[in-house]
Amino acid sequence: MQPTLDTQPPATDEGRPKTYVAIAGNIGAGKSSLTGVLAEYFGWKSFYERVDDNPYLADFYEDMKRWSFNLQVFFLSSRFKHQRAIEEEPHSVVQDRSIYEDVEIFARNLHEMRLMGKRDYENYVDLFGVMTSYLKPPDLLVYLRASVPTLVRQIQARGRDFETGIRIDYLERLNELYEDWIDRYPHPKLIVETDKLDFVNEPEDRFEIVSRVESTLFGLFPVTR
Repeated sequence: MQPTLDTQPPATDEGRPKTYVAIAGNIGAGKSSLTGVLAEYFGWKSFYERVDDNPYLADFYEDMKRWSFNLQVFFLSSRFKHQRAIEEEPHSVVQDRSIYEDVEIFARNLHEMRLMGKRDYENYVDLFGVMTSYLKPPDLLVYLRASVPTLVRQIQARGRDFETGIRIDYLERLNELYEDWIDRYPHPKLIVETDKLDFVNEPEDRFEIVSRVESTLFGLFPVTR
């Protein structure tokens, strides 16, 4: 169940251009929760990452080297279909995790950890390049920055069985790659420090993050489209 927002949402999104917002962040950063919050408040359509019906995820956490390429290709295919649907969607949308994280964070990390071979990694990067050449980037990327203790606490709280095998050093490596990538990300972005925010349970924190997104997109000095 997605969190609800205890503030009055805009009456309508009419008159505003179609907006595409993507939520980025490490495992357990709160992407799905924020996707639900923004979708409810702004009346946007939400696109969630495929987790519960992912046929490779549980196997991957049991044997990362064997299933890394299969998992990444599945995510890439799923995300590409979402991206095409987003571009065809007439209304504004918010997406749980961007397609760019697949290659910049997860596939890169698996390759650097020698859990994805050079041949598979280069094949994957080529495929990613072909796919993304047909896509437009989000109008705004919201990056949820979270420390590893915060990630661990939130992963434990949601209680997915297949995530019990995630290692601390794996999360640490992903955080390092996220920081490297977000510095280089060339399109409009909003970085949110989440260690002291609880937008799932605290109305004031939900209002703060929604206000920041709204101001960035629709304020006096909106991001350049």
